[in-house]
Amino acid sequence: MCGIAGALGVLDASVIEAVRRSDARQAHRGPDAAGFWTSDTAGPGVVLAHRRLAILDLSPDGNQPMIDRATGTVIVFNGEIYNFAELRRALLAEGATFDSRSDTEVLLRAWIRWGDGCLGRLRGMFAFAVWEPRTRRLTLVRDRLGIKPLYVTRVRRPGGDVVLFASELRALLASGLVEPRLDETGVETFLWHGFVVGPGTLLHGVRRLEPGTWLSLALDGGAEREGRFWSLPAFDPGGGDRRAVAAELEEAVRLRLVADVPLGIFLSGGVDSSAVAALAVRSGGGSIRTFNVGFEEARFDESRHARAVAERLGTQHTEVRLSSDTFAAQLDAALRAIDQPTFDAINTYVVSRAVREAGITVALAGTGGDELFGGYPTFRELPLLARASRLLRPLPRAFVSAASRALARAKFGRSGAVPPQLRFAKLADLLLQEGRLLDLYQLSYALFTPAFLRELAPGLDWTRTRSGLPATRAEALDAAIAGSPALHAVSMLELASFVGERLLPDTDATSMAVALEVRVPLLDHRVVERLAAVELGERFEPLGRKRLLRELALGALDPALFERPKQGFELPIEEWLRTSLGARVDETMRDAEACRSVGLDPNVVGRLGRAYREGAPGIYWSRPWSLFVLLDWCRQHRVTL
Repeated sequence: MCGIAGALGVLDASVIEAVRRSDARQAHRGPDAAGFWTSDTAGPGVVLAHRRLAILDLSPDGNQPMIDRATGTVIVFNGEIYNFAELRRALLAEGATFDSRSDTEVLLRAWIRWGDGCLGRLRGMFAFAVWEPRTRRLTLVRDRLGIKPLYVTRVRRPGGDVVLFASELRALLASGLVEPRLDETGVETFLWHGFVVGPGTLLHGVRRLEPGTWLSLALDGGAEREGRFWSLPAFDPGGGDRRAVAAELEEAVRLRLVADVPLGIFLSGGVDSSAVAALAVRSGGGSIRTFNVGFEEARFDESRHARAVAERLGTQHTEVRLSSDTFAAQLDAALRAIDQPTFDAINTYVVSRAVREAGITVALAGTGGDELFGGYPTFRELPLLARASRLLRPLPRAFVSAASRALARAKFGRSGAVPPQLRFAKLADLLLQEGRLLDLYQLSYALFTPAFLRELAPGLDWTRTRSGLPATRAEALDAAIAGSPALHAVSMLELASFVGERLLPDTDATSMAVALEVRVPLLDHRVVERLAAVELGERFEPLGRKRLLRELALGALDPALFERPKQGFELPIEEWLRTSLGARVDETMRDAEACRSVGLDPNVVGRLGRAYREGAPGIYWSRPWSLFVLLDWCRQHRVTL
């Protein structure tokens, strides 16, 4: 787990210095070593930079950029190849030799011997760049689920174009070659979701390489080549059963326990994290350490549940208590850890910081369980909404809209300064979607109603997006779920959107801010593929229970440990916004010039803040908080429209 940066094109001292600035901006990602390599100091060439967080082979033999002496091929790599030992044996059998025990060298030798054909053999999380002097091409690659990020931009310069890349958006901004200008489509997707949806970013002209793809760039400025080596699997029943799923789950966890540094597991006490902990204990790899963050606010505190699971599993368990005062003291650091604005990343920062301060360098998390096994209400609600909206299609739209709004008024009562913005308040919009599952999914998760969004940011051209998605992204997701049963389609949307666009980027940025590597075994691509071959009833029913995961991983534990209402890990921000954080957030949201600089109407932002403070119905904490995070990030980085 590391940070990578680089450039390809016409090099001069200013470009090389720009890459050094990008590299320095990512120093937190790799405190153990730094490396810098250039092919030429003038004219067309390549610059590669690396910051290392040493996990395997802690010796200098694992440092990067790593160069193959025979071919001159150079690689910078961020991530882990979990099946590196298996690949190393295969390469040795074909005559390869090794100078280290690192997975980086295995990846380098695999690329040299098998080319991009090696990608299908990799089991891991990775983003890497490989320069081949023979072909004079630089290839950028990102893993299948998008666990590790990779940002790319092309900069027009008088002497010739330069392509820059880095592990973080802020690193490209720090280069000094990227204009600090907001991308309007990026702003629109943020206001819809509370996070930015790719393939674009919040910065104009910068994109994030899509999961499961590669991009090949020619030094002479020739045509870019792009390819996809993996996509989310379509539903294909009959090729999977519970024994096959169990084997892949066990192997996924076992492989992720390999490290030459201290390792632990995030344990909330819920099904997903408990499943990972139970599988880790079952692997027989020695004493397992688990960690839980608890709160003074009782309704947010799950520490007793985590403690009970840890006692049954026999793990070495650590509880960390977090008060509102402690969080307030950490707030600036948490906000600085955010790479792109997102309303939810601070949760992971708090946990990551606590675990890192306990001496842990690698942590396993239960990310992906709800999305893969049907844990969210979305799996029940969206198919029902799709059927209802199809049945209502013959009725006049005006009638459906009026009836839906009447139901919403009956539920929420009299509105405050801002109408309710929760899912039920969007019933009219939902029922007018004529069964389009993607649009129903997007509307269900939207922070605001479409009508309020246009009030909030009246200067933005909302025709560029469809239900909060860039047009190309919406087309790709429509194609991906076409022909799939509703439950599998919802799972794919959760993996592509909620996990791929929010949870994984948030986890990477905030954990790497404290130099902690987070591994997510439930999102192993072989687990995802195997589950796509399981019959829907076996995989998802009864909805919301995650029965299959419970039986495969938690069968030895008392089911009563998990018989409670679902509760995701959530900070008590709702309460803190009304107490210790309130003044800070209000001050930012009342900055009229800051609001206008990112396209927001200051009067509408003020109304939203007032509605929340007054306890207006249907105004959840994430609405004002998301605007605060956006305004704060743009102020930090001096970015405007």
